Amino acid sequence: MKIALMDSGIGLLAAAAAVHRLRPDADLVLSCDPDGMPWGPRTPEDLTARALAVARAAAAHRPDALIVACNTASVHALPALRAALEPGVPVIGTVPAIKPAAAGGGRVAIWATPATTGSAYQRGLIRDFADGAEITEVPCPGLADAVEQADEAAIDRTVAAAAALTPMDVRAVVLGCTHYELVAERIRAAVSAGRPDGLKPVVLHGSAGAVAAQALRRADAQPAPAAAHSTRLTVLLSGQQGALPRPALAYAEGRLLDTANTVDPVTPAC
Repeated sequence: MKIALMDSGIGLLAAAAAVHRLRPDADLVLSCDPDGMPWGPRTPEDLTARALAVARAAAAHRPDALIVACNTASVHALPALRAALEPGVPVIGTVPAIKPAAAGGGRVAIWATPATTGSAYQRGLIRDFADGAEITEVPCPGLADAVEQADEAAIDRTVAAAAALTPMDVRAVVLGCTHYELVAERIRAAVSAGRPDGLKPVVLHGSAGAVAAQALRRADAQPAPAAAHSTRLTVLLSGQQGALPRPALAYAEGRLLDTANTVDPVTPAC
């Protein structure tokens, strides 16, 4: 079987690694848009056009399902993507894990890009799914870009800035951008630093595991054969076949996929 994932950049790595852990025999198509990223500052119309191009490049490889591994693209382009590709290719969007994070009550922080923080979309999710939890929205300017470039100093700086805006007594943090899941433990450490004694550890809620499981359900995937542990990895960079971008290998998820790949890259990593 074959699962495709799309994003402007390497934020799709977390969901791709989650798919691989669930189905280590599945082939993966990773379609991103280095020529057009970042998508966040683009108009909804421009973003949708870029997302459609990236999705169609992935769909040309005949996947059994396509994961839109980008919160911003899911907000603005999901209806257009489904109209263009379904029912031939099931399209699975990414939604911040507000509902499971709020299930236990208490104070919850939602880390997201500035464009998403305070948006009508996010406010609607809070209204519909927060279930009485006390929500703090935390904008994280520059964090996705820092993760995309694997810029260690910028990651530390932007994570620390967002942690300073996060109440010390939060019970859970929602990672409202797929890039953030690649630095989840650094976020956990920053939020946990200086917490009062007696508080339970902070729980992080990402979307990668849920969207991976949903994609496999939509693809009618059966459990992986016991002996299947290899995958064919296809990487598309603004529609052109290539290799994993070099910053991807700074993260455990990227290294996992690179190690599992049974196909030599077509071009050197960029």
